[in-house]
Amino acid sequence: MISNQILQKTLDEIKTIVNEDLAILDLNGQVAVRTFRDKDIDGKKVADFAKSTREYKEIPDFQLFKIKDDTQDEYILAVRGNSSSTELIGRMAKYQIETLVAAYKEKFDRDNFIKSLLMDNLLLIDIFDRSKKLHVELEAKRVAYLVELQKKNQDDAIGTIKNLFTDSQDFVTALDKKTIVVIKQLEAKTTEADLEKIAKKMVSALKSDIGEEPIIAYGMTVEDLKDVSKSFKEAKMAQEVGKIFFQDRNVNSYNSLGIGRLIYQLPMPLCKLFISEIFRNVSLKDFDEETIETINKFFENSLNVSETSRQLFIHRNTLVYRLDKIQKITGLDLRVFDDAITFKIALMVSSYMQYVESLDFK
Repeated sequence: MISNQILQKTLDEIKTIVNEDLAILDLNGQVAVRTFRDKDIDGKKVADFAKSTREYKEIPDFQLFKIKDDTQDEYILAVRGNSSSTELIGRMAKYQIETLVAAYKEKFDRDNFIKSLLMDNLLLIDIFDRSKKLHVELEAKRVAYLVELQKKNQDDAIGTIKNLFTDSQDFVTALDKKTIVVIKQLEAKTTEADLEKIAKKMVSALKSDIGEEPIIAYGMTVEDLKDVSKSFKEAKMAQEVGKIFFQDRNVNSYNSLGIGRLIYQLPMPLCKLFISEIFRNVSLKDFDEETIETINKFFENSLNVSETSRQLFIHRNTLVYRLDKIQKITGLDLRVFDDAITFKIALMVSSYMQYVESLDFK
């Protein structure tokens, strides 16, 4: 439904052009918006007109016109005055408002259509019929982006993103209070690198326009409208996996999740069994910050002892001592490739378990 704010702005603009007062009323004769305050409109006469089959009627001081949405009556337009020019003004204003109502209805319908599509709430025949009615192409290359905001600037963020993507086949809508979903139609030769550029373009624009640095996740490209929900689900997984394993990233692709995607789909009992086998009676909570920093830096430097000790500003022998200590506690020597892989996977599984536990706690 079109807002009263939009209707009021429209009436004010029409009055500026034609210098006549106007009002829009509901079908019960209640005034929604108007450009004057010095005179009342007979609500009963308006309601009686709304119930009639007539499209136009004169009442004292006003001429009435029905505003339609397709064939259904939506509003009553009242134009102040009873001259022939008043009727002409009324018919012109009626056309303008009906066009506006139709445009907003299509926008609303398209928004609902995409949300239903993402949630798999439509049959194939419904997708075909509604896409045809709403002028949405069935076969086109598309991808789903999820834009997660850190602040509450959703309306401003949506405006910024819409300014980036002006194609009528692109969709931008709010998913919840913090998340915006973007369904972007792509060119046939769009690559994975292009998808990342689009995401970074959104990050840059939002940071510049509203001071918001979002986290963006996206799925794989699809060729058919009915498969958009698949890309959307992949984007949601990329969003969740990114929170767990890639907290330093502001862009996460479903195609770049690596082993994180596999761990994310493991059942919790299996995770607990794996951790108990690897760490036995040891918990990651038993490691101090210094040890955790050493482990992470060692992995970042591809198990290079010299480079790790240099970046940690410690002597090489000090690093060797710390690695020996970790081996003594866990039985895993991080200098050995197989043990390092096992330990790295165990760290990721532990992070996943902590994330799931935090959700259960909430």
